[in-house]
Amino acid sequence: MESVEALVAHIQGLSGSADELAQLHGLLKQADGDALRAHSAGLLPFLSHLHPGTHSLGYLYLLDSFVSSSANLRAHAGGDLLVTVADFLTSCSADQIRMAPDKFLNVCRVLKNEVMQLNAPIRGIAPLRAAVRKIQTSSEQLTPLHAEYLMLCLLAKQYKAGLSVLEDDIFEVDQPKDLFLYCYYGAMIYIGLKKFRKALELLHNAVTAPMSSLNAITVEAYKKYVLVSLIQSGQVPSFPKYTSSTAQRNLKNHTQIYVDLSTCYGTGSYSDLETFIQSNAEAFQTDNNFGLVKQVLSSMYKRNIQRLTQTYLTLSLEDIASSVQLNTPKEAEMHVLRMIEDGEIHATINQKDGMVSFNEDPEQYKSSEMVEHIDSSIQRLMALSKKLTSIDQNISCDHAFLMKVQSGRERARFDYDDFDSVPHKYF
Repeated sequence: MESVEALVAHIQGLSGSADELAQLHGLLKQADGDALRAHSAGLLPFLSHLHPGTHSLGYLYLLDSFVSSSANLRAHAGGDLLVTVADFLTSCSADQIRMAPDKFLNVCRVLKNEVMQLNAPIRGIAPLRAAVRKIQTSSEQLTPLHAEYLMLCLLAKQYKAGLSVLEDDIFEVDQPKDLFLYCYYGAMIYIGLKKFRKALELLHNAVTAPMSSLNAITVEAYKKYVLVSLIQSGQVPSFPKYTSSTAQRNLKNHTQIYVDLSTCYGTGSYSDLETFIQSNAEAFQTDNNFGLVKQVLSSMYKRNIQRLTQTYLTLSLEDIASSVQLNTPKEAEMHVLRMIEDGEIHATINQKDGMVSFNEDPEQYKSSEMVEHIDSSIQRLMALSKKLTSIDQNISCDHAFLMKVQSGRERARFDYDDFDSVPHKYF
């Protein structure tokens, strides 16, 4: 290849129009590989002659070659390299880096690995968030960087930062693994924020996604799906019809202890559930699910109090404490007050005689806020319906899909001539 100085000069002179970039890309591809890696140790100073925003494509090739060397990473660990990579990810041109997406993804993963080794995942959040938006062709596309970004948010306990990508509606998925990891990490983000309903949606997607063989991500997702379902609604839904046969046949066999936990929860006995959890605490801790399991145990009180609202109109705090196995009426009062505050039950407490009156839902669904909420939900559903119709039309015109359908029909077609030739005694 030409000298690095000459290559830098080409980058500086050919980073303008689309035609120039195409020419530059050809030159960079010729220089890429062993020739460029042979000079990788000395590439870092040359980056100072380039602007990460103006010369993004060339900058990316040089940076990728440099960080692909483990020796270079060891020599510059925790130094200016991390700042250089972060600055590039936030400043680069989206149009240019999409010309070499694999190299861009490699640079992003190097950044993620470096901040994890430094035990400073928070330093990678802003750059990777910018990188996700740069590599996406639309907000509906799921990229391999989504999972990497959510992992850093989890490690840094910056759960709200994860919402910046989780609130997008995803319709385009290239690799199944990206979807499974996105759903799993995203659910953990929502669990950290106590948004269990949203967590359930993502865990549900991970469990019911098409699969030909069971994977470890789905198994771990189902464990959390059981726990979050018990916390949120007190029961674990059965698999919907569209769940793959692989998942339906095998998931429960790999998560038997969680299935048993659900069965024990269904008895409504706090003491039995507590005993079961204590006897299996080591297994739950090994799965890093013991915190969620303790929340399942705590939710038993709420679930039993909710059952009482379906039976009684009024009940004393002492009777509530006795029924749900709380130690004192004061503890029962605290639980009832918390549930009233969270909107989980509608009740009033008479402090004078310690009686609790359970009421009907006071919402009349005619306030301006409620009307606005309903209208917003309708608009979202209409947009979703339109999107699904478009996807269905695109699939129905897809050549690969049509070929597969045609092949299936040909295999399933029954030859009536052969049928007539078979002796009827076989039917």
